[in-house]
Amino acid sequence: MKFTIDVLGVFLKVVVKINRVTFAPLVVSTLFILLTSLLAHCARRLVHKTINEPFVRLLFEELIAAAELCGCCFELIVVADNFGVATYAIFLFALTIWWSVNWGDATACPYTHIEDVIEGKGDIRKALLKTWAELTGGLLVFKYVQLYWALEISETHKDKAFEECRADLQVPVIYGAIIEGIATCLCRLVSKSLGDLNPRFATAIDAFIGTSLVVAGVLTRHTVFVYRYQDNTANADLSVSVFCKVHLGKAFDYSGGYFNPVLATSLKAGCEGHTLMEHAVVYWIGACAGSILSVYMYKLPAIQRYVRGGAVANGDSIWADKED
Repeated sequence: MKFTIDVLGVFLKVVVKINRVTFAPLVVSTLFILLTSLLAHCARRLVHKTINEPFVRLLFEELIAAAELCGCCFELIVVADNFGVATYAIFLFALTIWWSVNWGDATACPYTHIEDVIEGKGDIRKALLKTWAELTGGLLVFKYVQLYWALEISETHKDKAFEECRADLQVPVIYGAIIEGIATCLCRLVSKSLGDLNPRFATAIDAFIGTSLVVAGVLTRHTVFVYRYQDNTANADLSVSVFCKVHLGKAFDYSGGYFNPVLATSLKAGCEGHTLMEHAVVYWIGACAGSILSVYMYKLPAIQRYVRGGAVANGDSIWADKED
């Protein structure tokens, strides 16, 4: 604890000594994200040293992970608004790798616990307690963010601490829930595929895919993707034909594209533009429904064949269980 306080004291001394006008805003944001990650890392080490009961320790790890995720994402909004999508993508990619390496068993995402219950890996009581811990961390961290923003060290933080926020939901509630649900389902299918394929550099690949999904939504707001699939296997009892037309990036125009109920609640709950009930339907029910759907979709023979068949690549293999 003393180490953490000393680090915070040194950090504040550094930023106070530097002229507010000439201090680079991007450096301010970078220092805040580094400080948040460092404090979370120190908190995790303290939990590991002082708490012996595994489940209680995991609850604290979930709280810390959710606080770290939401605290960094508050500042990532500032980065994206002021320094562009490319800078935002670099920050998000680096942070995703950091989180994957340091979080351990924590996920900071409630629907992963629901999936565990469905698959028989956990029980409802533990899932609810983990969700409560994540919500607590996600909501409490705003006071910490607000304290930093109130210092107004750079122009990008001017009046940020107490400004009114607006909801990202731009469509009727049911449409927003469907958008969040479908996007979450797709994200979870990709994650499950990576988990089963177990590629080398899995952390970097997962971070790259996650970052790409977010950034692609920003860069391709007006792009339409059309996909056709026809399965006419000779011995098949059922012929399958799929036509999919997707407006890429529309989740970000319509609902914000959070794909994580705790993150959405921390950043946007109570904002002008939707009620708490509407927020719950879109970002909780929608996302969790998409996650549950992914559990059953992933078991479909067609998807399993695609995943298993995609493990072989030309030339050197990136997959951990394949011979080069």
